[in-house]
Amino acid sequence: MKPMSDLTPPFGPDDVEILERDTPFQGFFRVDTLTLRHKQYNGGWGKPVRRELFVRPRASAVLPYDPRRGEILLVEQFRVGALEWRQSPWCLELIAGIADKDGESAADLIRREAVEEAGITLGEMESIAAYMPSPGGTNERLQVFVGHADLADAGGIFGCPDEGEDIRAVTVPVAEIPSLLESGLVDNAASLIALQWLLLHRDRLDAAWESA
Repeated sequence: MKPMSDLTPPFGPDDVEILERDTPFQGFFRVDTLTLRHKQYNGGWGKPVRRELFVRPRASAVLPYDPRRGEILLVEQFRVGALEWRQSPWCLELIAGIADKDGESAADLIRREAVEEAGITLGEMESIAAYMPSPGGTNERLQVFVGHADLADAGGIFGCPDEGEDIRAVTVPVAEIPSLLESGLVDNAASLIALQWLLLHRDRLDAAWESA
């Protein structure tokens, strides 16, 4: 196995020079156009290149899990990005939201979203991963959690109508996760990561949360 030092990039932020930056679009999200150059592995600086960057605030997502009932909760809603290529643009996914309140932590953000999107209160939470969905074109960074929840009466229609939200919350037995993964009904990165993580770590999580 290679030592971690062999996998650490030899470059950092100081090895990138931004020559020009424009913002051709500013709406709910932002698109920047950058002209830049960066150091190269064979030495020296590369030629200037132009890159478009989709600028998004940090985001968080959570997989609610009830260890006593052996159930998880997912939400389903219309997603415009799935409109033209997927059989249905209504997608099963984790509860999620973007940071739109100053000073709000990732954990507080996702607790608020759990109430708004599924009507549930989260207890103890554990971080699963923090990752970049598509660093070739966006600076988005998503932190994914698993959260302890009582799902006895969970499910129904939720969301903020004034924000155009129409969200269905559904519970799924953990035993059905493998079949769900194989079905292709869940095809977004955060959900795939969280569901497979839970299958690997469920026994440890149950032991930790058995008295919660």
